[in-house]
Amino acid sequence: MRTEGEIATNTDPTGPWSLVVPLKPLARAKSRLGRAVGGELRPRLALAFAQDTVAAALSCPAVRDVVVVTDDPVAGAALAALGARAVADTPAAGLDAAMEHGARSVRARRGDAAVAVLNADLPALRPDELARVLEFSAAFPRAFVGDAQGIGTTFLSATPGVELRPAFGGASRARHLASGAVEISLPGIDSVRRDVDTGDDLGVALSLGVGRFTAALAAPVAPVADR
Repeated sequence: MRTEGEIATNTDPTGPWSLVVPLKPLARAKSRLGRAVGGELRPRLALAFAQDTVAAALSCPAVRDVVVVTDDPVAGAALAALGARAVADTPAAGLDAAMEHGARSVRARRGDAAVAVLNADLPALRPDELARVLEFSAAFPRAFVGDAQGIGTTFLSATPGVELRPAFGGASRARHLASGAVEISLPGIDSVRRDVDTGDDLGVALSLGVGRFTAALAAPVAPVADR
């Protein structure tokens, strides 16, 4: 590992996992958060969340590479600058289709890849906690992490030769359980569970400790909850 500024970079990217991070165009991302932070700051925070998520993932020794699926040129360029590979969301058919497209892009280059999808709104993500999740996931064809509310999903994995079969959105935890994916219930992985959709979510993420991109923007609005 080495550190450039405050970004840790994995200089030996030989880990077995490729991560796919889907991101909506910033103009439409994190709409519910706008009620707490305002329309001008909302897209900037959405990008900062993604930057901190990708930076943490790339610094995890279990991660070989990160593919970001987005049609937003500003976001694509910013995340590529961190070391991710940006691909266009050519299916343009929603979150699950974007995730499957990213997984196909990974396996077109490396057919034996273990692939996981990760939400783009995990600004408190810790590389060591992600590493524990990936280590656990390696023992099962498909595994997932439920969100902090116990309703949604923040992470879904598939080992080599296994299809992801994502079912994100709404009550996705129940759908992933029903699909046969194993739920990862490890202690001490709060940063992997803590996605940010609302002002209250942001407050909790800040209490966990967010990455530098989010911290730079969120400090002035930290006390703001949902209105």
